[in-house]
Amino acid sequence: MKDPVLIVPYDPAWPGQFRRIGLELRRIFKEAAIRIDHIGSTSVPGLDAKPVIDVQISVRQLDDAYIDRLEAAGWIYRKDNPDLSKRYFREPLGCPRVHIHVREQGSWSEQLSLLFRDYLRAHSEDCSRYAKHKYELMKLYPSQRTKYIEQKGPPIWEILQRAHVWSQLTGWKPGESDC
Repeated sequence: MKDPVLIVPYDPAWPGQFRRIGLELRRIFKEAAIRIDHIGSTSVPGLDAKPVIDVQISVRQLDDAYIDRLEAAGWIYRKDNPDLSKRYFREPLGCPRVHIHVREQGSWSEQLSLLFRDYLRAHSEDCSRYAKHKYELMKLYPSQRTKYIEQKGPPIWEILQRAHVWSQLTGWKPGESDC
């Protein structure tokens, strides 16, 4: 995490970048991937973000069987990631930034990522506030990615509280897989 924190205006090319990656991952995973979704800020039209495509692959059971598949395709497994609710991979060397999160279908972390994305897609005012906060943090912590991530936590939880209420009022559930 030595790269500087960089937030950029929304890029309409991000969905296409995800689509190409998602289709490649679908080829690798075949039926083992129940869902392949574009998550994170680049998945929300109009939301300024770090230029990193986040991909969530939902599987029936989270185990290490998926590590070999992705490593064989050049993805870099980050076994030092402390989040035990997923298997986390980075892009092959020299490629644009991509984070792959392999999570168990129906798990809290899988559902939370989809709810956060869907809520922000439906609530532009929260997108604006969130983007403003990310820009402020980028200025405060331009070379302290860990601090930037820590400080994003409180506004994310505030948004998730509203998303929780919204999910109950709308009967939200994840739509079809993106790939």
